[in-house]
Amino acid sequence: MKLLTLNCHSWMEENTEEKIKIIANTIKEKDYDVIALQEVNQSIEGKLAFNSIKEDNFALVLLKVLDSLGCRAYKMVWDFSHIGYDRYEEGVCIITKHKIEEDYSFFVSKAKDKNFWKTRKVVGASLKIKEEIVDFYSCHLGWWQDEEEPFKAQVDQLLKNIRKDRLTFLMGYFNNSGFIRNEGYDYLIEKDRKDTFSMAEDSDDGITVKGKIDGWDLNKSNLRLDLILTNKKVDVKHSKVIFNGTNKPIVSDHYGVEIEVLMGKNERKDIT
Repeated sequence: MKLLTLNCHSWMEENTEEKIKIIANTIKEKDYDVIALQEVNQSIEGKLAFNSIKEDNFALVLLKVLDSLGCRAYKMVWDFSHIGYDRYEEGVCIITKHKIEEDYSFFVSKAKDKNFWKTRKVVGASLKIKEEIVDFYSCHLGWWQDEEEPFKAQVDQLLKNIRKDRLTFLMGYFNNSGFIRNEGYDYLIEKDRKDTFSMAEDSDDGITVKGKIDGWDLNKSNLRLDLILTNKKVDVKHSKVIFNGTNKPIVSDHYGVEIEVLMGKNERKDIT
């Protein structure tokens, strides 16, 4: 099973249409099972395509490019968390080629006002993979030291809303670096989340952000903000940073993370 997470910073990048083509061609090449995207924007004034999704929704445009490449199996779950830059409805998304058995959307922030930029939602999907129902969530959480929207409270709310009896993957932009001790990353591990990066047979440095980006305006360090976590021990063949200029061109202010997991009862030992 191949997974990708990417904070795509959509419609805020230069040459966005060209970058969408890079992402789509990579999805076709890699044949990902599940893709979690964050900062998936659509314009406030955009024309509705279906449900709450508008024609310029970044993920919908990506699906149309995939369709033109012959990858017609992919479908999406999307919801928006808050208004961004006074122009966009900014949300999170799951894209998958598997049948969606059930989908989810819920707030993890205390705030519910979508005009407040710190309001956060998570979307999820239950998928049947190798005869097993597996849950996937696309996450974009807040900062460790935020007094208005503390990270710990958002994690607690997230874990409160997900099932505990299934293999579950939390994928996304956690706004806490895996290199910093005694903050958000360690809190996630204390909550019995397993880092696929640490379990991988083959991995790189894990760096997904270099220097200053939105929300990390004073940053001068290399950060591992984008993670794929699970609740059980899984056999991870590899964990690689992608879209970093070495492994595929840069398409966002974040790099992505791709992993491959061996699935099946004979290939995984559950943590009890």
